[in-house]
Amino acid sequence: MTTDWTSSKPAQIDYSYENFALAKAFVFRKWCEQANERQKLPPKDLSGSCKYGSLFMNQLFGGEIHGNYQHQYNIIDGRIVDLSHDALDVGKISNPYLHEPDFFKIPEKHASLNGCLPRVGHWVNQFLDELSITAKPIP
Repeated sequence: MTTDWTSSKPAQIDYSYENFALAKAFVFRKWCEQANERQKLPPKDLSGSCKYGSLFMNQLFGGEIHGNYQHQYNIIDGRIVDLSHDALDVGKISNPYLHEPDFFKIPEKHASLNGCLPRVGHWVNQFLDELSITAKPIP
């Protein structure tokens, strides 16, 4: 069975600008840790992280994952939500918010996203633990 990445998922916490900012800072911290694990220089921004970021946002805030071969992002409550909206690599894409749904049907894309899920699931659990006092759960 394959996952339909572009179908809407339920949220674990409410999406808000405050929670977005907290999520962005958290994912950047994790992106830096991952670079360190791979013995790479620390990143300056979230360039290259859209796969992890969009999966993280999808599991946390629900909504859908959209994108194309260059970039992926989230649609939450009908609006574009992109953790890496201000990253250098996204700024170089002529149409970063082009949505090509068939891209998510490619078996290699499924394998790639599935390969990220264990790490992303761990990040989501850590984030929720860190926010247990400040985040407002969905009633």
